[in-house]
Amino acid sequence: MDTPPLSGSGSDSEDSVVTDRELQDAFSRGLLKPGLNVVLEGPKKAVNNVNGLKQCLDEFKRDLDWVERLDVTLGPVPEISEPQPTSQENKDQKKTVNPEDDFKREMSFYRQAQAAVLAVLPRLHQLQIPTKRPNDYFAEMAKTDQQMQKIRQKLQAKQAAMERSEKAKQLRALRKYGKKVQTQVLQKRQQEKSHMMNAIKKYQKGFSDKLDFLEGDEKPVSQATKATKTTKAGAKGQNMKKGPSAKRRYKNQKFGFGGKKKGTKWNTRESYDDVSSFRAKVAHGKGPKRPGKKGSNKRPGKRTREKMKSKSR
Repeated sequence: MDTPPLSGSGSDSEDSVVTDRELQDAFSRGLLKPGLNVVLEGPKKAVNNVNGLKQCLDEFKRDLDWVERLDVTLGPVPEISEPQPTSQENKDQKKTVNPEDDFKREMSFYRQAQAAVLAVLPRLHQLQIPTKRPNDYFAEMAKTDQQMQKIRQKLQAKQAAMERSEKAKQLRALRKYGKKVQTQVLQKRQQEKSHMMNAIKKYQKGFSDKLDFLEGDEKPVSQATKATKTTKAGAKGQNMKKGPSAKRRYKNQKFGFGGKKKGTKWNTRESYDDVSSFRAKVAHGKGPKRPGKKGSNKRPGKRTREKMKSKSR
């Protein structure tokens, strides 16, 4: 059912109604298929309007002398190593230059420009037109002296800023290097100090009988660390070569060389019969009294002192 057109819509609503009817008729005849229907435009036709192009050329063309135009038209120039082509080959050579090959294309342009210059030079000499710049030729600068002075000042300021930045970078690098050297020196001193303390502890405990650490900084830290590593790694070999260590010798001297550990203080028949070390005075307390014993302390006790204090009050 067609809806009546709204007031004020005019011919637009009528055209839309007509187009809807046309679409319905086309769909009923099976000309339309379900989906999106887009009107495809045909390919554009290239128009070669020769007369119009000639007319445009005549409009902006000027009748000037060749000296003012200096236009030269040449065909493609073959290479020197190639045979000279005939007129028919010269026409076909345009097809031989591959436009995708950058090197060959640029070389063809170069040869063509060179051939054009060689063809024009005799003609310019015939017309008595100089082709070389005279020795006393003075060309006016495109920029004024003031502008060039400003440019020079700007370049000098830029160069000075670059020099300052380079100096600042060098100073920062030197500071970093100085800090690095300082930390290395401090670490070296700390290592030397720790090495000396370890050597002193070993000497005090009897692990070593060497006094090389008293010589100062003559022995480098690297050699000291290597010596400690070698001593730790080859301790067994050194013990086999040099005998027992200083600690072992000290213990042997103090406690003996081993043997029977239990029952060493038991009496035997020989020790029971041996009374040479017996002293009767010392055994029964009849000998001279030693200082520091209880008998020599004549101070009264705590309670006695308290009683003496209470009596005095």
